[in-house]
Amino acid sequence: MDLFEDDAPGPGGQPGGNAPEFTVSELSGAVKRTIEGEFGHVRVRAEVGRVSRPRSGHLYFDLKDDRSVLAAVSWKGQVARMQVQPEEGMEVIATGRMTTFPGQSKYQLIVDNVEPAGAGALMALLEKRKAMLQAEGLFASERKRPLPYLPRVIGVVTSPSGAVIRDILHRLRDRFPVHVLIWPVAVQGQACAPEVARAIAGFNRLKPGGAVPRPDLLIVARGGGSIEDLWGFNEEIVARAAAGSEIPLISAVGHETDTTLIDFVSDRRAPTPTAAAELAVPVRSELLAWASDMQARLIRGQGQAVRVRRQRLEDLSRALPRPERLTEVARQRLDAWAERLPNALRRGVSARRVALSEASGSLRPAMLRGRIGQERQRFTDLSARLPGGLGRGVAQHRRQVDQLAARLSVQPFAFRRGVDRQRAEFDRLAARFGEAAQRSVSARRDRLAALDRLRETLGYRQTLARGYAVVRDGGGQVLTRLAQAETADTLRVEFADGVLETGGRGEKPAGAAPAPRPKAGKKDTPPEQGSLF
Repeated sequence: MDLFEDDAPGPGGQPGGNAPEFTVSELSGAVKRTIEGEFGHVRVRAEVGRVSRPRSGHLYFDLKDDRSVLAAVSWKGQVARMQVQPEEGMEVIATGRMTTFPGQSKYQLIVDNVEPAGAGALMALLEKRKAMLQAEGLFASERKRPLPYLPRVIGVVTSPSGAVIRDILHRLRDRFPVHVLIWPVAVQGQACAPEVARAIAGFNRLKPGGAVPRPDLLIVARGGGSIEDLWGFNEEIVARAAAGSEIPLISAVGHETDTTLIDFVSDRRAPTPTAAAELAVPVRSELLAWASDMQARLIRGQGQAVRVRRQRLEDLSRALPRPERLTEVARQRLDAWAERLPNALRRGVSARRVALSEASGSLRPAMLRGRIGQERQRFTDLSARLPGGLGRGVAQHRRQVDQLAARLSVQPFAFRRGVDRQRAEFDRLAARFGEAAQRSVSARRDRLAALDRLRETLGYRQTLARGYAVVRDGGGQVLTRLAQAETADTLRVEFADGVLETGGRGEKPAGAAPAPRPKAGKKDTPPEQGSLF
């Protein structure tokens, strides 16, 4: 008998009067067991509707067709195992079990796995993503950067246990061995897309010169497979990570006929991982051969250029005269000047000696005293005239200022201010005039003192003060020879502090003290002769 049907009449003749009574929880539990028992494992083909991804990591979405909507949920662990994430508008085949949610009196499908409903759905999703990224300009050719010609470090994003990495390393070793950094990732499944994106971003975050060298080139590689196996490289997160890479990137996913989104955003696409290694580095032997060829061409070119220039130089040298001929005239002229130079020097010295003698002969003490007397008299006259002249000049200017002040006393205050400024300027000029006069007097006084010092220096009395003496005869004639002194009757010897008279012809004067003897042990040293100038 059905649990929910009871046609027996109850009390008062009403049908169902003897039916058992259920609580809401008992009834919900019975419904839950019935649905889970009948639909413990189902596969539903439908279109994905609304998709919700809360922070808990669970996934809530709707499965619908043209008439009905089925609520679906996938828990966090199930979402992590999904190879294809459901997106709105995507036709899928969802596998799971039916259950109920008593709290809201609704049934729902607990989805374990989501598969695209055929390759057409995946291609439609791929075309949708491709159109979106192309509209953003991520496929533009001007964004693609050139690959480095000879990278020192290459970063490879692939599985460390597959044949792909062995092929890449083998090809690099054959062509041009470089330093290779491998970032191991999953190349298919749910973890593929986030791990590949993190690997690309991780290589770009390496600092140049750090403990781990920053790659000059990246290679993202995977072997061939079905579209489902390669779907991780069609994810938007991978495409955006490749487009945002600052390091040039080569995409080598699948075989030549396989195409993924990363191929469009990468800087260069390689049909196979082996071809990616060939694009990354040149052939070392070919590079060495090319360098050797360029070196040989450079040597030949330099040798040819030297030979051409040497021949040109020889041709030009034939048209030039010999160096000896160019210097013959100059050498002969130099010899002539060398012969004339000693005589010219002697004549020049003689002419200058005569000119010096003539100039010194005109320098007489009497002439100097006369010049000094004239300058002193002129200076005295000017000094006597200066106070009166200054007084008269100041009085005259003061009278002019007073007249102007009287004429402008009736004018407005602006004229009075002008008069005050003129008066201040006049006082300043008068002070400057006085200072100039004082400076002129001081300069003339200093010049007069200098002339007097020159006179004293040129006079013979200064010479006497340095230890010399002037010998005259009785008539006052200066004696400059010994023979003159021997024939003179009287000798008058003038020193710096007085005159000594002696008898002539070698006689000593009466009362003259004998010359003091030099002390023993000391040599007579001649007095030091000073300069007249």
